[in-house]
Amino acid sequence: MTTRPPVLTSNEIPSWEPEGDFYGVVGWPVGHSLSPILHQAALDALGIPAKYFAFEISAEDLPRLLPILAAKGAKGLNLTAPHKQIVLPYLTGLSDIAQQARAANTVSFLPGGEIYGHNTDALGFSRAIREVFMLDLRGLRVLILGAGGAARAVALQCVLEDADEVVIVNRTFEKAHEIIQEMKKIRVSTRLLGPQEPLRAVPLEVELVRQVLDHIDLVVNCTTLGMKTGDASPLPQRCFQPHHMVFDTIYCPTRTPLIREASQAGARVANGLSMLLHQAALSFEFWFAREAPIEVMRTALKGALGM
Repeated sequence: MTTRPPVLTSNEIPSWEPEGDFYGVVGWPVGHSLSPILHQAALDALGIPAKYFAFEISAEDLPRLLPILAAKGAKGLNLTAPHKQIVLPYLTGLSDIAQQARAANTVSFLPGGEIYGHNTDALGFSRAIREVFMLDLRGLRVLILGAGGAARAVALQCVLEDADEVVIVNRTFEKAHEIIQEMKKIRVSTRLLGPQEPLRAVPLEVELVRQVLDHIDLVVNCTTLGMKTGDASPLPQRCFQPHHMVFDTIYCPTRTPLIREASQAGARVANGLSMLLHQAALSFEFWFAREAPIEVMRTALKGALGM
């Protein structure tokens, strides 16, 4: 079984001496990440002589440490919260999907010091929904909790695949409204779906959200609420109904407070493990321009979780 490498902190990275090329995941925190297990299994399976590490770097330290990692032999990085948007000013180029999402979860270090950003969360989310709920996003009415990098990517993929409705709910309404305004510039569908605006932002007020949920098919949690012990669910059980599908992008813990509340209301639920797998495979393909050994990665993921 692939073992999880130690987490390297901001203080340790400058004096760290890696052997050869390496890849890694950067987050704050990052100790929960299963990306090292997924990617190292893929590297080993294809005989690629590189290692994959976990780097715990704060938002303040990211600008200082990105060039240090590049100088030490980094070829690519995955980025998790809170770095997907913070990293953008330090990149020299972006793929189209990363530009549209205004978030990058994958970067590649190129010759000449260039750092190119890409987003695999968007398509990884779509593939995960297809896998766990056996549905495409087209025609679905989707409510997204959160307004960070993951929420932008999810909203973008919903718009690109022509979901009937996209509602973004966030405690800071202005952030949700900003994303919706950006999505309206991208949306190409001209279908009229009744009196409600198909793309809209809603403040995080439980009773208001509960009313909106009467007409929603898929709920997606893109906040970090649920990662820490003692976190409450972003929405209480009374908000959910049996017709709902609830997808939590969090995968550790595998059963979040949101999943618990929604399942007790009879909703179909899934955590973020499938999205983790598919976005990781897409990152691998971006770096190496070859198909990822996704079943090897899936097996490694199950082994890490004792499944």
